[in-house]
Amino acid sequence: MLTSRDRKKYHVLEIIENSRIPVGASHVSNDLSMLGIHVSEATAGRFLIELDKDGLTQKDGYKGRILTKLGKNELKQMQMQHDRMEYGEQFFNILDVKTENELIDVLIARRAIERELARLATLNLTFETEQEMKEIIKRQQREAEVYNTNKHDALFHGLIARAAGNKVLEAMLNIIRQDVQLVPALEYIRKQVNSFIVVDHIKIMEAIIKRDPDAAEEEMINHIENLIRDVKNFWTSKG
Repeated sequence: MLTSRDRKKYHVLEIIENSRIPVGASHVSNDLSMLGIHVSEATAGRFLIELDKDGLTQKDGYKGRILTKLGKNELKQMQMQHDRMEYGEQFFNILDVKTENELIDVLIARRAIERELARLATLNLTFETEQEMKEIIKRQQREAEVYNTNKHDALFHGLIARAAGNKVLEAMLNIIRQDVQLVPALEYIRKQVNSFIVVDHIKIMEAIIKRDPDAAEEEMINHIENLIRDVKNFWTSKG
């Protein structure tokens, strides 16, 4: 957990990094005030001197401070910790109503529905759907490499459901995925166990494009079982 001083250091480093010009004590004091952290200009100046001593900032003549390479690395690490804490707080609120067994039950239901949707999508695939699927995967690959996010997951599965052409199965999947607590819970878990679902998605896409319904069904089953494994691994690490 970040201490009060660590939070202040994080915000000061961020202020300096986001500024296009070297930053002085007055700038830091004003920007911290806008964040609800009220410190005098003199206090901000002393804090900057401490950052200089730690090798995180350095003076740029009389203009103010800029971040050193060490300061940039420190900020990156603190940003990751800050993001994890924020995401964690949201997730543990979700856990008040989402247990391990509930998440696994939902995934088992998805496995039963989506294996058939993958098979049907293979049989009913159009050129337009194939191109759209490829584009979703491209975007997902790019963003997974930079942000480790799976925000295109819903687009990918939704496209397969539409391509399958079975309105009943598509409606059943939509009901499951409309659970507003399910998506952030699974997203958080996958981040904690370093799971990149784009690898599974590529295998599913390749099977569908090859018009191989058996392979598409098998890859979808493997994908959902990987998600179930992630949930179990996460709870094991918590215990």
